[in-house]
Amino acid sequence: MYYQVIPTKIFRQDLHALESLLTYSFPEELRSGQIVLIPLGKSIIPGIIHHSINPPKDPSFQIKPINSVLPLPPLPNHLLQAATWLSQYYLTPLPIIANLLIPKGITKDRRKKSTPLSIENKTIPKTIPLNSSQKTALTSLDNIKSHTKLLHGITGSGKTNLYLTLAMNQFQKQQSSIILVPEISLTSQLVQQFQFYFPNSVITIHSKQTEATRHQIWQYIAKSTDPLIIIGPRSALFSPVSNLGLIIIDEAHDPAYYQDNPPRYATLRLASFIANTKNIDCIYGTATPLIEDFYLAQKNHAYVSLSQKAKETAVTPDLHLIDLRDSSSFSKNRYFSDPLIKNITQNLEQHQQTLIFHNRRGSAPLTICDQCGWQALCPNCLLPLTLHSDKFKLTCHTCGHEEVVPKSCPVCQHSSIIHKGFGTKLLESELKKLFKTARIARFDADNTTDSSLNHLYTDIKSGAVDILIGTQLLTKGLDLPKLATVGIVQADGGLSLPDYSSEERSFHLLTQVIGRVGRGHLNEASVFIQTFQPDHPIIHFSMQNDYIGAYQYLIKKRQQAHFPPYYYLAKLYITQKTEQTTIRKIRELYSLLRPLKGIYLSAPTPAFHEFSPSGHTWQIILKSPSRQNILSAIKAVHTFPNLKYTLDPPSLL
Repeated sequence: MYYQVIPTKIFRQDLHALESLLTYSFPEELRSGQIVLIPLGKSIIPGIIHHSINPPKDPSFQIKPINSVLPLPPLPNHLLQAATWLSQYYLTPLPIIANLLIPKGITKDRRKKSTPLSIENKTIPKTIPLNSSQKTALTSLDNIKSHTKLLHGITGSGKTNLYLTLAMNQFQKQQSSIILVPEISLTSQLVQQFQFYFPNSVITIHSKQTEATRHQIWQYIAKSTDPLIIIGPRSALFSPVSNLGLIIIDEAHDPAYYQDNPPRYATLRLASFIANTKNIDCIYGTATPLIEDFYLAQKNHAYVSLSQKAKETAVTPDLHLIDLRDSSSFSKNRYFSDPLIKNITQNLEQHQQTLIFHNRRGSAPLTICDQCGWQALCPNCLLPLTLHSDKFKLTCHTCGHEEVVPKSCPVCQHSSIIHKGFGTKLLESELKKLFKTARIARFDADNTTDSSLNHLYTDIKSGAVDILIGTQLLTKGLDLPKLATVGIVQADGGLSLPDYSSEERSFHLLTQVIGRVGRGHLNEASVFIQTFQPDHPIIHFSMQNDYIGAYQYLIKKRQQAHFPPYYYLAKLYITQKTEQTTIRKIRELYSLLRPLKGIYLSAPTPAFHEFSPSGHTWQIILKSPSRQNILSAIKAVHTFPNLKYTLDPPSLL
């Protein structure tokens, strides 16, 4: 018998999904989705049976036999369909996608190294309490015909209770649910909530687990006939669950749902495809929907609003807008305004917590010579190095390069080295000077591992932390019961980035961080917003929690500038060792693209991060109201040397 097999190794560069399949023979009948070992060149690699074919009449090549069939359950059909769709939709060779479907190291013999995962699944779920607003939203979700549904719930509206109810409904039908979160670090809080109602049915899967653990979990899910609750980041969507009945994407606006590395794809679009394929529901849950998702949900009548706070004791925080240009408001400290300092002092006296938000880690993002203007740049990326004063080292946040702070300027030898700007580490040291007895914790990518995050979250909930300083990690769904105040040190930090989505991302961040307070735990809540642009519309929409206003403001700009959801985008880029070669090649590519119909081309420009260890990068942006035109353009030039591309990029930086 003969089979078309998806190899897990690229054997040629090819854009057509079915042409990435290889033909093999095997004497026995095999099922689609079975994992086999196949010869490819001089290697033996895993492959996935795609489908059987009739015997080739006169093959022009030697058909090799499949070496062996691995003793593993076959992949469910919806994952094979998803792989083919991903390949065609994102113009990605199937072998790259195949590696998303099966766990790394699947050919290793682990029988002597680990014990099989076993979960007893006997507990009957408890009843989940819903308020009237949540019940109405649940009914509205049920009445929507579209499989993909947008649940727009303000912060503190109790979206998790709806997730639990939807999962329970499927559980009682013996159907499993996949719950996606944007960050691995957020799984523990959600897992606790789901384990309370499904104590013997919750499984987490993510990349921080050991290879052996992931292999065990993968096998357990693949073999299970019981309903499961699978929680994890975007990779959990590839769990081989055969009885899938529901997909929920929490914090659906989060950029982490777009995979930047090959194979590049948008998790939300893939989840929608799987939902349509299996005739199940896919719920996008968020307080700040992406503009494209809100637009499509309105167009498809697949939108549900949850606008009431879950707790009757929830309060509207007192909002204070502070102009950073007004020096009289900063008499005690250059980073924290006098009203904010006064409020923090009151919180300490009342044993309440304060959250200080600043979306830049480190101590200072700029190190320069005050005499000649020399600037400390990463030798690999040519990007500014960030000072980390605790180690007194300069660090590149792009490639990880580190070096000691020079005692004198390497150009003019003057000793006047100064550090400008500020990050969370500097704010931490300033707060320690202002509040010497306060228990202060910093919460960012420099000091947060999964275990430390869980420990820190426990400390925060118990009241063992007085002041919490952090970056965007703090905005992602954490419930902080003792939090009385949010202080945003510089609210306009991301508004001026040269990107079509910078204002949208700023609105998401500000709205989410403001939403950490006033959730019903305390009688009062305050938010202090410090900004150089107090009149900026995004600042005001965030303060008023006015998503519709922000959407109308941003969608108009998108339409005028030909951006999503009205136009599709692709970013084509070339990297070469020298800038001269890069410019010559990108101009050649531009000349090939210019005659093509139905697309708008940007002029070749340097990438936002132009220089890297690989060389210089320049890019061209494609726009079209037809996605097919974008795909056709890429297919027309896909053989161009060293060409790389990103379809539907959420950012052009």
